[in-house]
Amino acid sequence: MAETKFIFITGGVVSSLGKGITASCIGRLLKNRGLKIFMQKFDPYLNYDPGTMSPCQHGEVFVTGDGAETDLDLGHYERFTDEPVSRHSNVTTGRIYSSVIEKERKGHFNGGTVQVIPHITNEIKNYLRKAAASGADVVLTEIGGTVGDIEGQPYLEAIRQARRDFGYENTFYIHVTLVPYLRSADEIKTKPTQHSVRELKSMGLQPDMIILRTEVPVPVEQREKIASFCDVADRAVIQALDLDIVYEQVNKFKEQKVDEIICQHFKLKTNSANLSEWNTMLDKIKNIDGEVKIALVGKYTSLKDAYISVNEALAHAGYQFRKNVKIKRIESDDLTEETIGTLLKGMSGILMPGGFGVRGTKGALLACKYARENKIPFLGICLGMQMATIEFARNVLDYKDADSSEFNPLTKNKVIDFLPPGQYPSIDLGGTMRLGDYNCQLDKDSRVYKYYGEEMVAERHRHRYGFNNDYRKEFQKKGLDFVGINPENNLVEIVELKDHPWFVACQFHPEFKSRPNKAHPLFIGFIEAALNYQKGE
Repeated sequence: MAETKFIFITGGVVSSLGKGITASCIGRLLKNRGLKIFMQKFDPYLNYDPGTMSPCQHGEVFVTGDGAETDLDLGHYERFTDEPVSRHSNVTTGRIYSSVIEKERKGHFNGGTVQVIPHITNEIKNYLRKAAASGADVVLTEIGGTVGDIEGQPYLEAIRQARRDFGYENTFYIHVTLVPYLRSADEIKTKPTQHSVRELKSMGLQPDMIILRTEVPVPVEQREKIASFCDVADRAVIQALDLDIVYEQVNKFKEQKVDEIICQHFKLKTNSANLSEWNTMLDKIKNIDGEVKIALVGKYTSLKDAYISVNEALAHAGYQFRKNVKIKRIESDDLTEETIGTLLKGMSGILMPGGFGVRGTKGALLACKYARENKIPFLGICLGMQMATIEFARNVLDYKDADSSEFNPLTKNKVIDFLPPGQYPSIDLGGTMRLGDYNCQLDKDSRVYKYYGEEMVAERHRHRYGFNNDYRKEFQKKGLDFVGINPENNLVEIVELKDHPWFVACQFHPEFKSRPNKAHPLFIGFIEAALNYQKGE
């Protein structure tokens, strides 16, 4: 393919309309047409990246294979398209301004006045070119926020210039808007969409397609009205209804020829999208038979999006057994000796996800002990692994002061300690964080190996602290095996309790590599154990 094509997805009327899902669905369709895609998001906030933002405010931080801390929408991209994203896939205003200011300090602009146009917009376009340099046939770029937001204006100006820079036939604009339904009047209102497009056009952007987010079907007459007012072809006004199964949106877009319209605009000759594998997955979801109850014990359960990849990975594993995974979210702070039996009653498995800081660790330790002693299937992730090993040290090895140096720097028994120098990436992404893909060599005699089916795997990390190897022999003598080790640095990656149906904890984040049609091995093993526990096996 001679030139990379660019699709830009903007949003109007209100936020949280599902621009990320829209981009992901279109990415999946184009990939299944045989095109190489690259997914990207521009976020208008001033943070350098989401790494230091509260999960309770912004949702989870999604980590890429090359070690970037990114927006949770990139998780949607990977789950839908099964294509890895990279550090060039998530760009924030903080990152853009930081780069421009650094260039100015180094004299890059030869003493010239640095301005939003052209310097900031040029830097934004540089990230489009970096995406294209991946060899992608099509780059799909989502613009965060809503049209009209002050902080988003430089991005809209940059993508306006992109049509001039890259050419009409190489650029395609999609605008996602809300079509409200007034239940009391039984009417659909198109006026908000009209005003949103008018705002977009005032900034020099003419949409080529409009996606209507709606809870009820939009009649043809209403869609034609929108097409006429907004100067868009009738067939390019697409409805995106609320769906019980979000992955079904791919099929709904295909039915409305979204991918065909885009390829015709780009003059790309491809085969139609083959969704046979996708539909096999959907068939499993539509034929769910029964459920399994899992307790999610974490520090940020007040916001569902804080653990969105964990939620999705649990669901994916459930699909493999045609079971609905019913998640009970429990704040670890709420767990005490008095409440734990009540809060965890009826649960067939306990999952403890990642987190930072000492808050909630007392309850987390109680949950680990409860799962270990009552033979309830347990999966610990990152902080969950650290809690599991500290609990084991205190109550099995009898090191009553065992702790993490993150929580208690003065403890004599630092079972979890700050990783030694040299264990971090060479690039500055979060300072002292161990981020991105690292190898994990599995013990062939372990339970987890049976699910992975291979000895060497790569998993994504996001942590500063790890297991202290000085204690490994003592742990193993008492039955906690170290079945996954990073071969380069001899760091513990997975622990597994011998005399337990499924007590597994890992230092990495397996949820980031789970897909609806390819559930992660650790989640499959965990859900299978939970189903067996539920049946009393």
